[in-house]
Amino acid sequence: METELAELLRGVSHRLRRGYGARFGPLGLTPGQVRALRVIAEAEPPLRMVQLAEALRIVPRSVTPVVDALEEMGLVRREVDPANRRSTLLALTPEGEARYEQVREARRQAAEELFSVLTPDQREQLRDLLSLVEGR
Repeated sequence: METELAELLRGVSHRLRRGYGARFGPLGLTPGQVRALRVIAEAEPPLRMVQLAEALRIVPRSVTPVVDALEEMGLVRREVDPANRRSTLLALTPEGEARYEQVREARRQAAEELFSVLTPDQREQLRDLLSLVEGR
């Protein structure tokens, strides 16, 4: 039973990621860039590069190309940390904030499409069950 549950969850997760990917492409973003944008947008500013790497669970040197791409698109700006000049702080630009709102809408649409087969009560029950499993 547990193996079947794990496979079902993996399949649903894969379908959700595919739905996200299909919607992020027209926004000019990869899934990795979207994750970084989300972390920066939802963090208590200012966010250090090392904190972004920790949140994404990647090594700090791997976060640099992601931030470079977001900066080139005009979505993120780097600032020198006045408290520690060796640290770099990250912030969304106004364009980055607008693009993040588009990302949030794309994620909402993908989830809505995937879970449209469930009634509102079933969705709530699924959320509660997954929250219980996640909390362990």
